[in-house]
Amino acid sequence: MASSLFYRSAKRLVVGPVVNTVFRPWTKGLDNIPAEGPAILASNHLSFSDSVFIPVAVPRPVRFLAKNDYWNRKGLYGMSSRWFFNATGQIPMDRSGGRASQNSLAAGEEALRNGDLLGIYPEGTRSPDGRLYRGKLGMAKLALRTEVPVIPVALIGTDKVQPIGRNIPRVRRVGLIIGEPMVFEAYYANAEDRFAQRAVTDEVMSQIMRLSGQRYADVYASTEKKRLEDEASAAE
Repeated sequence: MASSLFYRSAKRLVVGPVVNTVFRPWTKGLDNIPAEGPAILASNHLSFSDSVFIPVAVPRPVRFLAKNDYWNRKGLYGMSSRWFFNATGQIPMDRSGGRASQNSLAAGEEALRNGDLLGIYPEGTRSPDGRLYRGKLGMAKLALRTEVPVIPVALIGTDKVQPIGRNIPRVRRVGLIIGEPMVFEAYYANAEDRFAQRAVTDEVMSQIMRLSGQRYADVYASTEKKRLEDEASAAE
């Protein structure tokens, strides 16, 4: 209750007015967001700012599976970061794999069973070059286990506002396109089957690509980031 109150107050009184005045975001498809009940918002991921623009645009509170680094930072900045993410109801996501990642997904599953809107970036990390990368299976696992709709979301231009490595955003207009809910009843009986999870993931990524207009790269974004880092190190 406290988290919801803080979230709504911050959005209405502080974050929303600033974002809407400075960046003048445009939106399409807001009527595809259900007025109540659980759903997954599956979005492309171009910028750190994505997790600001989506909540400002969407009428209902959105709980994100956010990387747990935001909870693990040290000092005063780390303390304020933890407070903010907890106060806004965000969920730490451990991306190291194995049991840690499964525990993080369990927290996301609980949020959906409580009727929340859950925001997920299926690529797992920000795109290093503006392309749309292969989706990971966590989003599909949650959708099939909880039998909730997946709503594809495309952010437009946020990589120009705050590209990787830039702390202070540039003032540019951004967009948000929300697609029609996707329901995967045909796969519910095989929720734990990796082939079913991959099929669902690929269908969602295809819709995100259609909405965003991005070129698709059939590799994981984390793999491409590692390749680029290795190339940069070799060139030094």
